[in-house]
Amino acid sequence: VMKYNFDEVIDRKGTHAMKVERLPKGADKDSLALWVADMDFACAEPILKALHERIDRKIFGYTMYDADECMDAVTGWMKKRYGWDESRENLFFCPGVVAAYAALINLLTEPGDGIVLQRPIYYPFTNKANSNGRVPVDNALIYENGAYRIDFEDLDKKMADPANKVLVVCSPHNPTGRVWTEDELKKTVEICKKYDKWIICDEIHCDLIRRGVTFTPIMNVAPEYADRIVVCTAPSKTFNLAGLIGSYHIVYNPWWRDRIKKESSLCHYNSMNVLSMHALIRAYRPEGYEWADELCETLTGNVDFACDYIAKHFEGVHVTKPEGTYMLFVDCTDWCAAHGKTIQDVEKACWAVGAAVQDGVMFHGPCHLRINLASPRARIEEAFHRMDKYVFNAK
Repeated sequence: VMKYNFDEVIDRKGTHAMKVERLPKGADKDSLALWVADMDFACAEPILKALHERIDRKIFGYTMYDADECMDAVTGWMKKRYGWDESRENLFFCPGVVAAYAALINLLTEPGDGIVLQRPIYYPFTNKANSNGRVPVDNALIYENGAYRIDFEDLDKKMADPANKVLVVCSPHNPTGRVWTEDELKKTVEICKKYDKWIICDEIHCDLIRRGVTFTPIMNVAPEYADRIVVCTAPSKTFNLAGLIGSYHIVYNPWWRDRIKKESSLCHYNSMNVLSMHALIRAYRPEGYEWADELCETLTGNVDFACDYIAKHFEGVHVTKPEGTYMLFVDCTDWCAAHGKTIQDVEKACWAVGAAVQDGVMFHGPCHLRINLASPRARIEEAFHRMDKYVFNAK
């Protein structure tokens, strides 16, 4: 029996929630929002309690973030869940993973340098490389036998090119849901080590792992190369706190740490939101461990339901069951070919009947849908029934 209620349906209208307030023209106004990577579950009670306690103090002036308590919370979480002994001197707090990524590529590279991305991938990694004058270089994942894997031969070629300075590792991978194995991570690091290249590793989904799957932090497999790796992560994905703003990254290289401190001091954008601080501290305690574990059980059930439903009812639609994250990356190539449709046609048809999914083109999935399963099961089931009746098997 679960302690927390993941079946509660919460009305998010009027809260400025992007996923419900930015429905495109023509979408059903009561759409089931299954697009933006944002959960529809109530915030964990221990976090809500901490926020209420702070709000009840009534004043929100200039605030020093409690470095000791924040760092103890983070290092304790890493040690408990992943056996990762992290030093507090290596932790840096930041407004978000994308902000950290943009700052880091500017520190490590010059305009025109290549940033190697394993597409399909979270689209801001491409966009921020472009907007900062860097060149996205594709080390495309291989999809075969119903699974995604890294093309190591191509990765070696891309990292051998002197113009390519950084590899972005997304682990767990967004949007495919792959959780890279220890061997895959070792091979990746070995190639980068061979050519002395930097690695920026996004591990923001590391806590959202399906039952029976093990997540391995990249630092655990590559301690000898730690000074060329930075890990970016946050409690915001695990506990759905993106609106509070806040993340942290882990940096071993002293030269790199000094540059980060210098750059963050120049823009004066290097402190935490006061409520984000209290949320992080309370989330990374035993009550938060329990909530996160129950969340993963809920997401495992939703993933199993959705993948089974697609296999049974959506002929010509294929999906790899994600090992991590709460997103499905659904391949509609065969279905679209059989019905003379584009993926945009499919997306519009889903939106029109209130199943607000997202096409995967911006993630470099040419005929894919990206579907968010972090909602109460009743809403997931209703959305799939609508897609079944009105889209994939419409009469």
